[in-house]
Amino acid sequence: MGEDKVAVYIPKDLYEEIKKRVDLSGGEFKNVEEYVEFVLREIVKEEEEEEFEYTPEEEEKIKERLRGLGYL
Repeated sequence: MGEDKVAVYIPKDLYEEIKKRVDLSGGEFKNVEEYVEFVLREIVKEEEEEEFEYTPEEEEKIKERLRGLGYL
């Protein structure tokens, strides 16, 4: 079962630059669409991971709790 897809338009010069990268990828990417999808998924994943990072203060509180429980 394939995913539903929608069209997204990018400037032709950007498309050409990505096409060069696809050609140089040694077969890692089949086409520009696959490359763009990969890059966008990586960015979204990275942003989601950043949302769950602890502040230094939060990390210290967690360490204190772990020490209190005998884990550290």
